[in-house]
Amino acid sequence: MNEIALDFTELKELYRCYMPFLKHGGLFVPGSLTYRIGQSISLTVTLPDEKQAVRVIGQVVWLTPQGAQSATPSGIGVAFVDDKFQLQEKIEKLLGAMLDSSEPRYSL
Repeated sequence: MNEIALDFTELKELYRCYMPFLKHGGLFVPGSLTYRIGQSISLTVTLPDEKQAVRVIGQVVWLTPQGAQSATPSGIGVAFVDDKFQLQEKIEKLLGAMLDSSEPRYSL
């Protein structure tokens, strides 16, 4: 299983990467490595102002290839599958009212 570390230092970047339309939440992971839909991924995520990283197992559900429209960065969308540390809840609590913003995201 591939492992990816994400270190969010700013709420705005977390907002852009968070995928709230997924049932259990998920994150967009920028990058140019090749993945396939359905592939299992282990994410180690450090949230803004947190010292301790949280590990979540996810599944690739979104692919944005290099050169995608509207200058969106290439990367993958990872849906949370095994979220023992309630990462979805922590993210939504941090983002609060930002979740209703019309600011663009890296995904939908």
